[in-house]
Parts: sequence; C-alpha cells; structure tokens
Amino acid sequence: MSASAPAVLRASWICRWRSEILVRLQRPPQLRAGGLVSWTPVRMTATLIFEPMGRCGWDEPVRIVVRGLGPGQPVTLRSSLRDEKGVIFRAHARYCADGGGELDLARAPALGGSFVGLEPMGLLWALEPEKPLVRLVKRDVQTPFAVELEVLEGHEPEPRRVLGRAVHERHFLGPGVRREPVRTGRVRATLFLPPKPGPFPGVVDIYGAGGGLLEYRASLLAGKGFAVMALAYYNYEDLPKGIETLHLEYFEEAVNYLLNHPEVKGPGVGLLGISKGGELCLSMASFLKGITAATIINGSVANVGGVLHYKDESLPPVGVNRNRIKMTRDGLADIMDALNSPLEGPDQKSFIPVERAKCTFLFLVGLDDHNWKSEFHATEASNRLQAHGKEKPQIICYPGAGHYIEPPYFPMCRASLHTLVGSPVIWGGESRAHAMAQVDAWKQLQTFFHKHLGGKE
Repeated sequence: MSASAPAVLRASWICRWRSEILVRLQRPPQLRAGGLVSWTPVRMTATLIFEPMGRCGWDEPVRIVVRGLGPGQPVTLRSSLRDEKGVIFRAHARYCADGGGELDLARAPALGGSFVGLEPMGLLWALEPEKPLVRLVKRDVQTPFAVELEVLEGHEPEPRRVLGRAVHERHFLGPGVRREPVRTGRVRATLFLPPKPGPFPGVVDIYGAGGGLLEYRASLLAGKGFAVMALAYYNYEDLPKGIETLHLEYFEEAVNYLLNHPEVKGPGVGLLGISKGGELCLSMASFLKGITAATIINGSVANVGGVLHYKDESLPPVGVNRNRIKMTRDGLADIMDALNSPLEGPDQKSFIPVERAKCTFLFLVGLDDHNWKSEFHATEASNRLQAHGKEKPQIICYPGAGHYIEPPYFPMCRASLHTLVGSPVIWGGESRAHAMAQVDAWKQLQTFFHKHLGGKE
C-alpha cells in the first residue's frame, strides 16, 4: 500500500522546507579565514530506541523511536531480515520528525512506502522477500530473528546517507520455556512447556500440507501458559513422505502422550491447526477421545489430498477439478474453486463427521482465502453440528485476510509453492487487513483455550 506520487512529493517537500528553515535559524554562523559567514551542513546522528529494550518475543509489539533528528526532518526508515535460508525480506516507510526532532512510530503516520498511516509495527508485517514465492518461516526456535533497522536522510526515491542503524532481536522461546523433543513410539514432535510449576493446559499444534516439523507457533504459545506439542505427520524423519494415506491412530498416540504427561492437566487437550492441519484437527475431534477444544484456522470440513483411516473406517479425499483452476496475470494459480463440494454426489463421503465430536470449536476464517473457501467450510461444519443438536461453534471472520493466518507480525505470504498442487499458488489477503487479523486471532485462540482448557490468563 502506498500513497500517490503527488501526495508523497508534497509531503516530502514540506518536511524538507520546514526542516531547512528551522535548522538554519538554529545553526550558529561558521567563521572562516578571510572574513564572512558561510553555512556548512550539520551532520546529525540519529539514535534508534526500542521499548522494551531487552528481550522481545516475536508476537509482542515493540515501540520504535528515533531521536537526534532535526525539527520536521524528513527521513526514510528501512527494515530488513535475513531468514535461515539466506533470503532477505525488506520494508520501508517515509516519515517526518516532530518539532523536537523525535520520530515515534506510535504517533507519527507513515507518508508512503511499504505502507501508509499510523502503523507502529508496519516495518515488520510489511516485510516482503527479495526472492519471489518465499514465505517467512522460523525453523530453529532456539535462535532469534535479527531485524536490522536503518534511518536514512530524506525521502525515497533518493534517500541520502544513513543517519542511524540498529539491530532488534525477536525471540521465539520465552524466558524459562522448555523445549523437549518427543520420539516415543511413532510420535515425532516437540513439546514446549512453560516455566514451572505445572500442570498446564495441553494443546496439539499441527501445520498444513508443507510437511516437516514447524515449532514457532507452539513455542510462542507455550510462553502464554500452555503445554504445546508441535506435531509432525509426514515428510519428517521416518514418517511417511506423502499424505496419500494417513492413519488417525498416529494422531491418537500423540494425544495420549500429551494427556499422560505429568505436566499436562486434563481431562482433555486442545487442538490447533491451520489449513490441512485444521482439517486433521476436525477429524481428530470427530473420531478420537480426550479432545476438549479445537481451534481451526482456515480448515476444510472435507478430507483433502489422500485417504484417512481410523480403525475400520476411512474417509476418501474430496474430488478436485483442475479445470476450475484460474491463472493470474503473473502466471500463478488461483485454486480457490478447485475442490468439489462435499455436499454433492460421491464427494459427500469425504465430509468429516463433525457431529461425532464432543468438544467446543473455534473457527478462524480469512475471507480472502484463495486456497479454498474457508468460510463455506466453517459454515457447513456449523450447520452439521447444529443439525445434530450440538453447540453452535464460534466463527470469527476476517475481511481482507488470506490463507496463512500466523502469529502476529509475520508478513503475509502472497504466493508460494503449493506442495500438493506442485506449482506456485496465490494465498489471498491484503497486507494491512491480514496483519490486523493475525493480532486479533492470536488473542482469540488464547482466550478460547484458557476458557475451555482451564488455564489462567
């Protein structure tokens, strides 16, 4: 999102004019040999200040202040982050200092750049990869992400010299949070426990169709008072390489491990899943015992991708019609309409029997999700539950939010490779609306789990 060129030029010119006049009025005359007065540029050093100054979690807001500027001075703030694979993400915004030469992002609106308006955390959520089709993912939660911030003189397109620079570290393991790898039976997972003493409400955390073991959401949530198990289910160590066939007995083993852990309070656990992980959480809640509450983020009410087995029952995958895939001008696939409806014909057999569930549900829905029709799936799950006399689930919809609703301040992923499709797809979403949705969704799911799992907020 950026302001119009004329508006930005006017703002930049006004800031620069005001700055030059004020600085000249305040600048003492410089004497030189031979006589008269000359004006020499004043080299100013800006100081970047972060509040809180110490350790900061990735999901926590930070106040960014720049001091040591001239009154009304125009500057450009630039942020950059290098992920664990070496891909650089960048964002920038144009500002003017106040009359005292201070720039506080909590009070000063951005005049243009990667975003506009009052956005104190915009330099984080607006980060975009220099390499296309890359999603920001934290793979090693034991190390922080380092965000470099620079203050540059003037406004783009030609910001001048660097006035100040600082590095801000954002962590994924809160103080005292314990990380325990789980390799028991078939289960491949990592358990995160809050600082002692326990026991704590337990949550199983499952990601989508990319596979592997992602820990960053679980590690952050453990810092809020939950015992959280980040669970891998394919394409990790000795687990299956694909999802053509999945067995719920594996997930049942993980639930039982968590329920039997001495630092996990019962009588049941919570489930947290996004995308394919959300769909799996719906199936777990429908077939397995010991589930008290489930948060589904942009999940499907139909089984997708492969056959799901549990004991003597199985759910076939919902059908896919590739003729309904659309292509964007950039040559990316829009697969939102590709799935068949689980309400019609033989695809009804793929509908997850949510009416069997004995837990409470929270559905978090991005209304601009282009992976599939998440609002439709949440609504149909609700309809099925109520038709069988079950409690109406809570559904929270976010206009402008796309598919990957992550913890706060992760930048929105516009497009990337879809493992199941085998080609790049768009995920939907508008950056600012998506960022606001992530902040609210993070609060909502914590409140939901504390309420239904008996935790302390």
